[in-house]
Amino acid sequence: MYTIKSKTISYSLASLFSTLTALGAYISIPISHVPITLQTFFVYLAGAILGSKLALLSQIIYILIGIIGFPVFAYGKAGFGVLIGPTGGYLIGFIIGAYIIGRMIEMKKNFSFKWTLLSTLIGTAIIYCLGIIQLSYWLGGNILSALIIGIFPFLPGDLLKALLSSYIAMKIHRIIKIK
Repeated sequence: MYTIKSKTISYSLASLFSTLTALGAYISIPISHVPITLQTFFVYLAGAILGSKLALLSQIIYILIGIIGFPVFAYGKAGFGVLIGPTGGYLIGFIIGAYIIGRMIEMKKNFSFKWTLLSTLIGTAIIYCLGIIQLSYWLGGNILSALIIGIFPFLPGDLLKALLSSYIAMKIHRIIKIK
């Protein structure tokens, strides 16, 4: 196993994952207020591969790039308005979810596929919770509508993304460790 200790490489990897998250926004299936995208797949991978601090940094970079005007959010949107719009809670969830996934991975010295999958599923729950809170506000406080629009269509895909990202992260962790 190769250990990466270089700050330059570590920060470059965080930037790479912010870029991958942005690219994931363009791979989407539009369905109402919240599109199905590959963003969460890269959020899961960032947390599971980079660890808590770099995963957090990767998603903060992603959000900041979008806030300053680069069209990196779903539907090619940009600006602070997206952050306070219907999908803004999910974006904030990316930051916290990536951090929690990374933190859970760091908690175990010898983590397994099951632990990695559990970590990504908890990260998913965090993203969903924050997303639903903000989406329900935009839907006039209707939590049930927010659940129907903002979670149920995504469950099968997010489960598949969690499984795939956990598998990939386990394979990568056999080759490199990022400190």
